[in-house]
Amino acid sequence: MIKKRLVGLLSHAKKYIAYTVLWQWVSLLAQILAVFTIAEFLECVVEGIVTVQLLQRTILILGFVMVIRFLCERLGTKYSYLASVDVKLILREKIYEKMLKLGASYREKVSTSEVVQVSTEGVEQLETYFGKYLPQLFYSLLAPLTLFIVLCRVSLKASIVLLVCVPMIPISIVVVQKIAKKLLNKYWGIYTGLGDSFLENLQGLTTLKIYQADKKKAEEMDEESQHFRQITMKVLTMQLNSISVMDIVAYGGAAVGMIVAVVQFLNETLSMSGTLCVVLLASEFFLPLRLLGSFFHIAMNGMAASDKIFKILDLPESADGEKTLSEDHLDISLKDVHFSYEEDREILKGINLDLPAGSFVSLVGESGCGKSTIAGLLSARNRGFTGEITIGGQSLSQINEKDLMKHVVTVRHNSYLFKGTVEENLKMAKKDATEEEMKFVLSKVNLLGFLEKQDGLQTKLLEKAGNFSGGQCQRLVIARALLMDAPVYIFDEATSNIDIESEEMIMKVIHELAKTKTVLLISHRLANVVESDHIYLLKDGEITESGTHEALLEKGGAYKHLYESQMKLENYGKEGIA
Repeated sequence: MIKKRLVGLLSHAKKYIAYTVLWQWVSLLAQILAVFTIAEFLECVVEGIVTVQLLQRTILILGFVMVIRFLCERLGTKYSYLASVDVKLILREKIYEKMLKLGASYREKVSTSEVVQVSTEGVEQLETYFGKYLPQLFYSLLAPLTLFIVLCRVSLKASIVLLVCVPMIPISIVVVQKIAKKLLNKYWGIYTGLGDSFLENLQGLTTLKIYQADKKKAEEMDEESQHFRQITMKVLTMQLNSISVMDIVAYGGAAVGMIVAVVQFLNETLSMSGTLCVVLLASEFFLPLRLLGSFFHIAMNGMAASDKIFKILDLPESADGEKTLSEDHLDISLKDVHFSYEEDREILKGINLDLPAGSFVSLVGESGCGKSTIAGLLSARNRGFTGEITIGGQSLSQINEKDLMKHVVTVRHNSYLFKGTVEENLKMAKKDATEEEMKFVLSKVNLLGFLEKQDGLQTKLLEKAGNFSGGQCQRLVIARALLMDAPVYIFDEATSNIDIESEEMIMKVIHELAKTKTVLLISHRLANVVESDHIYLLKDGEITESGTHEALLEKGGAYKHLYESQMKLENYGKEGIA
């Protein structure tokens, strides 16, 4: 059971596997020497012809054998470790490189939890595959042949019987493999599904508590866990049964060989020392294969994991363009753009939109109309659109994704802040940023004063910046974006779910930024887009109105109705507070 592609991917491990097998084989030769020495000595004891010289020689040989076997054990363990030491590193690097090649849109093809599970437990299983299973597989083929060559000179009949019984273990393994492959594939499918649910429920635990839906989700998790328990028990039952079968074959085969040798001894066609040699070495025909059987189930799990790994590595990659963008005149244009997440539900329906360089353009509309989808397209988070999108006169599909990220920065309402310090989070945008530059962008978002009361740039952030308020988090995210100093900025609901003070501060920063940069603002609050050079109103995936704030009000259409409705609500709220 060797997967050529897997071995080819980790070809450097071949020599270490060979060394591991070599030292196991040398250890076997030493054991054979010890058995023959002991058998000869016992025969002399029975015949009463033990001499001091024989005793000394026996002790010397056994001492030599113990040293050799000790060294072989150490060296075998060392090379077994070396065979597997790089497996985790190389496979995880390959998966990581694949994620980079898939780019920001990788979620369209594979779930995050599946990538995490395969990269952790799946790779761990393959470490055992290379370090234990493969060396044992080759040694299991070599050991019976070596023993047959040695023992056939002692008892050809017993040796033939033992050798003929050996293939019964691989046959039982092959039979088990056919059953196990389907079972383990199903096991991994249920396992990754359970991981998906667990990760989602963990991330949304606060929401579940708020709506008291945690009990229902817990019941659903219990049900999924029950399915996983059942499939796990089936896997364990299959393993136990197959091990029992291999034990019967191994010890039964050894017993048959021993019986043949004893019968020959009773018929006086085999010496006592020869009989002892066959009896003591008979189990060695089968033990390597028996040990292989114990690694077999781990190997099968590893093989199933490798299928998942190769499924990720074989995901089709969107062709990454080779063209780069200039620093100036990055006009953005969408012409007849269509996009859908699902085949039967189109999100964008022939979008035509222009974002001239240096302009301040806004997208507005009700939730679900496609605003964030457009932001995702421009930042390469969403792929698979039809129509034409150009940036700086270059087709989006032909622009190098890494270069695109340098020129187009997207700030979302849920942009991620990492556990660490404020400085570490800021330097993600600019590795060589000076202290003055970082303090400057923090002062722009009115966050420097707060941080200086803490530990300054070394202020610690907990996971997802849990020790910062929503407004402080968003201001820090924008400070990081400003440090990038890109020509184009996309703000996707950047003022959503934060306090009024933070919203006003952020909008002040955006308006200031719009004087020197190209800005696309996506907002549910129309008061924020009043000063835009151009406003597009989306409804059901189509642009229904466009123009300046004043022009749209004059039209008296949906934009005016939406704007006036929001103003009434806001004014009512202010009156209520007053």
